[in-house]
Amino acid sequence: MISLGASTFIWVSPFQTADFNLLAKVKQIGYDILEVAVEQTDLIDWVQLKEQAQEQNLKITISGAFGPDRDISSDQAAFRENGKRYITDCIKIAAQMDSPIFTGPVYSAVGKTRYVTPEQKKQERAWCVANLKEVGQIAADYNVVVGVEPLNRFETDMINTAEQALALVQEVNHPNIKISLDTFHSNIEEKNIPATIRAIGKDWLCHVQGNESDRGTPGTGHLDWVDIKEALYEINYEGAVVIETFGAPSKELAKAACIWRPLANSPDELATEGWQFLKQLFKEVPVTSY
Repeated sequence: MISLGASTFIWVSPFQTADFNLLAKVKQIGYDILEVAVEQTDLIDWVQLKEQAQEQNLKITISGAFGPDRDISSDQAAFRENGKRYITDCIKIAAQMDSPIFTGPVYSAVGKTRYVTPEQKKQERAWCVANLKEVGQIAADYNVVVGVEPLNRFETDMINTAEQALALVQEVNHPNIKISLDTFHSNIEEKNIPATIRAIGKDWLCHVQGNESDRGTPGTGHLDWVDIKEALYEINYEGAVVIETFGAPSKELAKAACIWRPLANSPDELATEGWQFLKQLFKEVPVTSY
């Protein structure tokens, strides 16, 4: 069954304990999931968050934020190690919060776009694969799947397409390393999003962030949502579809994601109208607990 969720990024960055009022708001709108973007692990009282989520009958999923010092493919050994440590911490948090996934561009820093030599690309990929092999085993120990998310060409020079993501996860070759798809990025990089979903298939697709072509409210842009839905049904996808857009991004996040204007009249409006659209879209499938 497909469940619907909303990311904390819609309202705030970074998310912290003082923002726990979002849980009641997200539940009241109708969502089943709050996706917590973990920018700083120590800003959040995880025990309290789990308690409040259980009180609201709301599930939690965990996503990451990757700056230059969390880059497992960096030429700086300290950054690679810090990135692996951050991913490990997020995997442990996901397990604690009963999130089946931890998702994000785990392979590199967001905003890392350069022209480099084939030799350097080969070395960076080797560092990435070696680290993801270790991460895969850690994820297995905690019964969490790590979702590798392709980003568009303006946000990374490493993994832009599902084909590239498939090649990476197949090279890593660990059952706990799979693919997370964001339809905003796919709209830029893929020729046909439904065909991309079918190419990834149920065995590799662990998470979907259902975002509009301009990252605004789902249903207000030019994405072919009906065909996207049908492709998810065809592969028997049973995970979540989460809206991840940015209502009040931090300076760092705004720069990384190139968000220079409001994407809706308000975060609440975007979340509410986005839920109404996705709920109608997926009405044939009961929205249940993730």
